[in-house]
Amino acid sequence: MNPWFKPSLHRQRHEFVIDFVRRNKPKKVVDLGCAECSLLQKLRFHRQIELLVGVDLNGHKLRKKMHGLAPLATDYLQPTWNQLCVQLYQGCLTQKDARFRGFDLATAIELIEHLPLDDLKRFCEVLFGYMAPQTVIISTPNSDFNQLFPLTTAFRHSDHKFEWSREEFQSWSQNVCSKFGYKAKFSGVGQAPPGQEQTIGFCTQIAVFDRLAAAATADTLSDGAEDAFPYLQVYNVTYPSLRDRNILRKTLVSELLYWAEKMKNEWLEKMTTGDREEANPVEEKGKREEGAFEEIFWTNDQEPRCLTLHRHVAVPLLLLWNRCPNLREMSASVANLSQLLIDVPQIKMNGLRSAVIICSQERDLGDEGPNDLLDSGYAESSYVREEHWVLGDE
Repeated sequence: MNPWFKPSLHRQRHEFVIDFVRRNKPKKVVDLGCAECSLLQKLRFHRQIELLVGVDLNGHKLRKKMHGLAPLATDYLQPTWNQLCVQLYQGCLTQKDARFRGFDLATAIELIEHLPLDDLKRFCEVLFGYMAPQTVIISTPNSDFNQLFPLTTAFRHSDHKFEWSREEFQSWSQNVCSKFGYKAKFSGVGQAPPGQEQTIGFCTQIAVFDRLAAAATADTLSDGAEDAFPYLQVYNVTYPSLRDRNILRKTLVSELLYWAEKMKNEWLEKMTTGDREEANPVEEKGKREEGAFEEIFWTNDQEPRCLTLHRHVAVPLLLLWNRCPNLREMSASVANLSQLLIDVPQIKMNGLRSAVIICSQERDLGDEGPNDLLDSGYAESSYVREEHWVLGDE
């Protein structure tokens, strides 16, 4: 049927769920009958979700597709504060599993028509009565629409046990609402031809069930929890997050080194392109720290205050923190930033831990020198002795 619709009907169903997630921002989402995991693969990019779970009876299919839910390289290079955990379970949806209670959103996309009516009844008991998520989205074929298809069988798919008309689906939904304390809104995807929207409706009909406050209160008061865990977990991955202190430090160090190098290069460029007089550096020769060095800073407060120490430049943490929004977000204060950098081997700091020391790779700030490997600093780039970082005379 996909050639009938653009975008495809499959994609429209998923976009319906994704649009709901964008608007309502649920934190815990479970896809029941996740099959190929294609909806989960799209939902993982919506990082307001903290727990994303899929369950299906076909364990072989889950194991085949589960690696498509692994974090991407960009998730490691640019981790966020939001922490996402993705889990897959093999299990029968007519069984109760205590781990599936308390979800904000449960989806059953093109699932119920594959269940025998007896199993569908038990499924409703598990989903609406036991799991009791805040919202449930269920989609199923609309048999009213079938008259437009050249079907050679009773149903659209050989595994379908039934296909309901709009009236039948809405009647079933209202019974569910009355029994379990939900209210339903009806919609769909797959637009009918012009002029037939009212007579046959959408190709796929969708009901969005919202749990009533009274039902939520009653469930809270009941003991109801059953410690049963019949589903088999086949996949579990936690995406990198800045909430992990090790990841936070690695990301912070990478960001700090990038900005320190950038600010150092900007400062050196001004010094080597004849802007020294314009910069008007001031020497404070009375100030010393473990040896003799010049402190040079710009009279303009907007420019970086840097130290030249033989062939090194010191960039103050305060300037880095002020200039880089990511550093401010990750550290919250300059004091926290300094604390996070303790015992980080990639970062060399002055004795007061107020500035980052960066190799300038310049022999003399005023002289370019010969353009060869030795004077370019390349010869030393592969081997840097520890004493090069010492603040003092060479």
